[in-house]
Amino acid sequence: MSGLEIERKFLVRGEGYRQKATSKSRIRQGYIMSKNGRTVRVRVRDAHGYLTIKGPSVNGGLSRYEFEKEITLDEAEHLMEMCEPGVIDKTRYLVPSPDGQHTFEVDEFYGDNAGLVMAEVELKNEEESFKKSDFIGDEVTGDRRFYNSHLRQMPYIVWRGTIPREFRHLELE
Repeated sequence: MSGLEIERKFLVRGEGYRQKATSKSRIRQGYIMSKNGRTVRVRVRDAHGYLTIKGPSVNGGLSRYEFEKEITLDEAEHLMEMCEPGVIDKTRYLVPSPDGQHTFEVDEFYGDNAGLVMAEVELKNEEESFKKSDFIGDEVTGDRRFYNSHLRQMPYIVWRGTIPREFRHLELE
């Protein structure tokens, strides 16, 4: 897959997304390079490997160029060893929008990012409207703190006190 990726990101309220999910998968990802808004990412999603190259974000973080190619699991595991420090570990839930026209990808993070749950929705164009699910909270599109490449360097545990309590529902206390 390659082309322009257009997506919006949101914080998630509650845990209702879990019951509405049509599937879930475990994801580990590392970054071979992340600089000046450009990233080269290696991902292991369940038993599959992927190599992804992303360009810098434009239009307030709403869109960016993305190239993704499936690679073997063995290749992905070897490339993970070459990554910069810090691995993102999360479970991704796929949740249909209330009208069934879009799918929210809800990421529940682990490790130093535990307690952070975000949803993304991919759009065909920047003006496309979509129906929000009841678990969708504040929009964080374009906020660098919520970029996975940034979370590996500056994890949620370091700055989570700046997020309203209602969005920190999975924190271990």
